[in-house]
This record gives sequence, C-alpha cells and structure tokens, in this order.
Amino acid sequence: MSTDTPTLETGEKVKMTGQAAVSAALFEAMEKDPKVLVFGEDVADREGGGVMGTTRGLSSKFGDLRVRSTPIAEQSIIGAAIGAAMAGYKPVAEIMLMNFTTVAMDMIVNHAAKLRFMSGGQSQVPLVIRTLTGAGFQTAGQHADHLEAWFCHTAGIKVVAPSNPTDYKGLMLSAIQDPDPVIFIETGKTLFAPGEVDPNQGAIPLGKAAVAMPGTDVTLISYSSMMFACYQAAAELAEAGISAEIVDLRTVSPWDKETVLASVEKTGRAIVVHEAVRSFGPGAEIAATIQEELFGKLKAPVKRLGAPYCAVPFAKVLEDAFLVQPADVVATAKAICGK
Repeated sequence: MSTDTPTLETGEKVKMTGQAAVSAALFEAMEKDPKVLVFGEDVADREGGGVMGTTRGLSSKFGDLRVRSTPIAEQSIIGAAIGAAMAGYKPVAEIMLMNFTTVAMDMIVNHAAKLRFMSGGQSQVPLVIRTLTGAGFQTAGQHADHLEAWFCHTAGIKVVAPSNPTDYKGLMLSAIQDPDPVIFIETGKTLFAPGEVDPNQGAIPLGKAAVAMPGTDVTLISYSSMMFACYQAAAELAEAGISAEIVDLRTVSPWDKETVLASVEKTGRAIVVHEAVRSFGPGAEIAATIQEELFGKLKAPVKRLGAPYCAVPFAKVLEDAFLVQPADVVATAKAICGK
C-alpha cells in the first residue's frame, strides 16, 4: 500500500486522500481474492508503484506474479488484461493517462466491451481500467482530455468517475467485482483531495448517484472534479438566496436517471456540469432525458456547462478559460432562477 495510506482499524473515520482510498481498495480486494491482478506501466514497487504512487506496496505484498509492470504498450496491457479476465482472473489495468486509451481503443471497444455479446453470454470480461486525466496542471492537449463520452457511447462498458475518497474506495471495490469492463476515471484534483472515510467502507453500487447537498431551487448535476466547482457555486448561490441541490452521478454510465429526475422534478431547474467538451458530451444525454421526461414540470430550459470545442490549452490563462469555473455555474443558475 502507498506510504500515505492510513492503517484501517475499527473505530472513527480516518482521513485519507482519494489516492490512498484506491490503494486501500486494491489492497483489500487482493487480500480477499487471489484472482485480482494489477497490470500497468511502472505499477510494481521497483518502478515506484505507479506514476502517482497509487499501487506502491502492492508488489512487495502480493508478488510480481500478481502486480506486473509492463512496457509502454497500452494495447498489450489491455490485451493481456482481457485474456486474464476471460481466463477467470479480475485484472485491474492502469492506463497512465486517459488520452493514451486511444492507443488501445480496438482492444477496449471491439474486444472487452463486446465479447459478452459476441459469445452469447458465455464469456465475461471482469476488467477494470484505471486511468488519470483532467486539466488544471498544464499538461496540455495530449494528456488532459475527459473522453468518457466515447466509452459511455459503447455498449458493454461501465464508466465510473469518483469525486471523493469514500467513493474512490467503495466504487473501486464494486468495479473489481463487476462482471463487465469498467473504466475508472481518476483526476489530479480529486485524487489528492482529503476526506474522511469509514474504515469499514465497503462496496458502493455502480449506477447509483448521491444527493451530495439538498436544495429546492435548482439541481446541479455533476461528477469528478467539477463537483468542487458545484460546491463553491452552491455556497455563493446560497448568499444570493438560491438553494442548489447537488447530485453527484459517481457512475456516468449507466447514470442514475431515477435520482436525477426526482431531484429535477422537485426543483424544476437543472444544470449539468462536466469538464468534458460540451459538444456531444454526457450532459447532452442527461439534458435530453430530463426534457423528455419532465418537460411539463420544468420551470426553465435545462442548461449544460462544459469545455469549449477545442483541445486542452497549455497556457495557464487559456486553461482557466477552458475549464468551467464556479462563476459560470453561479451565473447560469441565477439566469434560470430569474435573479
């Protein structure tokens, strides 16, 4: 386990980061089930335990047969993981950055996602693909894209995007046990944000959203790093007399329609906020569903906030303009609330 992972003992909640929570989940899953494996570039201890140190300590504990550092060959990483999954193992494969999933798209989309369908249900691919992304660190156009819409569009894949340490641990435990491929999206902003986690935190079901903050006037629907923008915006809106309810999707696909629709039916207004490019993004699907299901109950059109249709800029001033800011959420909420 990584060096900043607290020892989990029965008792009060412990403070940990999302990174430590993922490490704790991997440690727990591997200890309980010898079929859980870890693949990826530099994931073993002799190479540092992953680019973020998330897998540090695992190879020393469980050995090189179960924690395998790989060459810089994303297609081979996923191909080997698919083969292991079909053979009865539960591999957790790390693709260092989400942009690099493009190298393995054939393996992910045409093999991992479709083998259950193409085998008539005889083959399962219980594979987790951990991957890191997100703007805000000046890593530019080939290292920071949120590409979840591609995978949400692909039948057979689940897409998970935690925003806090509790969800990082609980969702990772569920992802490892899921019989189908899961894309597990990590970001620098959420991975190192501290939070309190129940030492006995178990699996959190995939496909279930959380009402992170109750409200009555407008629903903010988000996930991953943009949850921070929503929290800050909600505090500013409260000062202006607007009560915002925040729904954290947690799982982007399949998304929790029941929780989202119940919230929007109550408030009558909705804003979908994500870091991914606004055009053709997950927010379009969510907004369309809300309009179809609640058209006569809405007090205002559903709004979407996302990145502009361009590559992630390198220059800090442009990167800040690229990202949705709390002020954007506040301005949109005030507009649809008539303030």
